[in-house]
Amino acid sequence: MSDREFDVIVFGATGYTGRLVAEYLNQHYAGSDVKWAMAGRSADKLDAVATEMGIAASIPKIVSDSADPASLRNMAKRAKTVLTTVGPYQLYGTDLVAACCETGTDYVDLCGEPAWMHDTVREFQTAAENSGARIVHSCGFDSVPFDLGVYYTQAKAKETFGATCNRIRGRVRKMQGTFSGGTAASFMQTMKRVGKQPEVLDWLKDPFTLTPGFKGPKQPHGAKPIEEKDINSWSAPFIMASINTKNVHRSNALLGGAYGEDFVYDEMVLTGPGEEGAQMAQAVMESTESMSKNPPNPGEGPTKEERENGFYDVIFIGDTDKGDRIITSVAGDKDPGYGSTCKMIAESALCLARDIERSDVGGGIYTPAPAMGSALIKRLEANAGLTFKVEKI
Repeated sequence: MSDREFDVIVFGATGYTGRLVAEYLNQHYAGSDVKWAMAGRSADKLDAVATEMGIAASIPKIVSDSADPASLRNMAKRAKTVLTTVGPYQLYGTDLVAACCETGTDYVDLCGEPAWMHDTVREFQTAAENSGARIVHSCGFDSVPFDLGVYYTQAKAKETFGATCNRIRGRVRKMQGTFSGGTAASFMQTMKRVGKQPEVLDWLKDPFTLTPGFKGPKQPHGAKPIEEKDINSWSAPFIMASINTKNVHRSNALLGGAYGEDFVYDEMVLTGPGEEGAQMAQAVMESTESMSKNPPNPGEGPTKEERENGFYDVIFIGDTDKGDRIITSVAGDKDPGYGSTCKMIAESALCLARDIERSDVGGGIYTPAPAMGSALIKRLEANAGLTFKVEKI
């Protein structure tokens, strides 16, 4: 891979999120030895975005189209890692995964489409293993803070108690930000597929749909508000939970069952104690349901001011089977769906390209934790505004 022309190619650099990724790389790695390029369907649009975002004219532009497999292969073989923001991935991602597997190129995306991820595990795992390509899904707000949050919590539990936690609760403590029109479009496309292929609904309901051959214990459904007296708060359903939990269970499987075969994990939003907390939990649930029915349009997103003022703070309450408890947190600056996501996926791509040796992590279809683990945590804390810390033991 040392002979590749670029460390990272940003595919979809003319889209809303892609241009933010390109802006981040330009601002944070200008003058460094990081070699990267912008890619998209139109040379004119790539030039226009570069001008608009203040990206150096020296940054190469590559024309490639998701509808042209040959152009995807030509792009992939020039990069150590292809970073793609072109979704819904079930419509526009399969041929790119195939091209990366064929050329032995690493790949990161922002996928929150578990049915398509189920497809890629089934269709490309062997090809990725054979070529050495590391295909890493869900490298944005879904699911980096959650997947790495569990990974970090388990590492600290093992270090402290000599055992991992068989139960972890991920709880969003604070969050200000928006979800993208692209995320909504992915959800709508998945629902269309369910109409044509009813078994997909079973995949979406199954927390172990990304762990073929393994079924763990029954998991909490997280569909209704609950009162959690041990942490003095009500909790409401979290819209990203159905994606993140599947990725966390796949991480456990890829890590050789490091969290245990009896591992239970769920995610919710903390709304506070008492009657006020109960009312807020109900309001959050209704807001989540409304968002699903009236999603934003693809390409829509927050203003720069909204992105800059966003944040998130997630705690992880971990319990061992012996009754030991650890509480950790992962926090990020900026809007989670865009401002923070563009940094997370950029650092994920660079982590694969520059930090993770093929001899340490071979080819396959991955989630962030088993692919990059502590190396990515280090990058995110150093560069991307995330903090990981133990709050209580």
